[in-house]
Amino acid sequence: MKKILFLIFVNTLFINLNAQENKSIYIAFYNVENLFDTINDPLTKDDDFTPKGKKVWTAERYNKKLNDISSVLKNIGQDNFPDLVGFAEIENRSVLEDLIHTNKNAQKKFNIVHEESPDGRGIDVGLIYNKNVFKYLHHKNIPIKTDGYKIRDILFTTFILNEQDTIHIFVNHWKSRSGGQEQTEHQRIVCAQTLKREIDSLKDINMNTKIIVIGDLNDTPTDKSIFNTLKADNSGSQESLTNLMLPLSKKGLGSHCYKDHWDALDNIIVSNSLLNAKNGYSVLNSEAFIFSADWITHTSKYGNKSPNRTYGGNNYYGGYSDHYPVYVILKRN
Repeated sequence: MKKILFLIFVNTLFINLNAQENKSIYIAFYNVENLFDTINDPLTKDDDFTPKGKKVWTAERYNKKLNDISSVLKNIGQDNFPDLVGFAEIENRSVLEDLIHTNKNAQKKFNIVHEESPDGRGIDVGLIYNKNVFKYLHHKNIPIKTDGYKIRDILFTTFILNEQDTIHIFVNHWKSRSGGQEQTEHQRIVCAQTLKREIDSLKDINMNTKIIVIGDLNDTPTDKSIFNTLKADNSGSQESLTNLMLPLSKKGLGSHCYKDHWDALDNIIVSNSLLNAKNGYSVLNSEAFIFSADWITHTSKYGNKSPNRTYGGNNYYGGYSDHYPVYVILKRN
């Protein structure tokens, strides 16, 4: 009897492990529009995002936003958080801890990678990952060196995916277009140059290394910083990368809307080894997706749609974010 029970246990364990390894892997990126806690940090410019600040950022509003973001993530991940999510516009590590604690399943499964960045407003990038799927190896912040400008660091993390593949993830939030796209373009080019050096150093070691770049690059897939400098030109050459948002952008789709014009500012860029891999994981159908459900969308009285944002200036709208999340699905070959 004991032998039978042991065999049943081993067989069940094998089935569960095999199912885990073969399931689709969801990787998402979400600019969550100023996810600040309510605590005044004297080291950052977060005064507006406090209960007594200009935005009257109360615990009630903060908790609503956490639950709203959690709902979005659960819908992307088919009733679970995606297996890995990169974020932009988070204030600190604690907001990611609070986000994870909105979901009982996530509390048990997810860990955080985060480092403070030199952004003047105190916003960072970070990521959460399912530790049952991704084995963390190491991470580092990659600073952007410019002439006196404080630009958010790039967060670089290396994982082993289901004991199959080494995956390198870069989470980005490049210089905004504030002041004009052309006036700030050179700073985003510096971001692209910095990122490309890091990617090239990985490719020098292994040309077939698997790399995923996610982030709000504040440029579109055809802009100089991404298409020319980073060489995310979808040419398929050895030195190039593939921007999975480029086909969507060419269709007029985007993750951000400004004055009724849609732009694909949130990008998912992969090494070509993730498109044609014969072993391990590859991108399902070589495509990315924009999560743009009606319930996270605002429709104006003129019928124009845009992501349903939390604030417009100091006016509280109670929406989710001024960006849509984007995501990609990996499948095991």
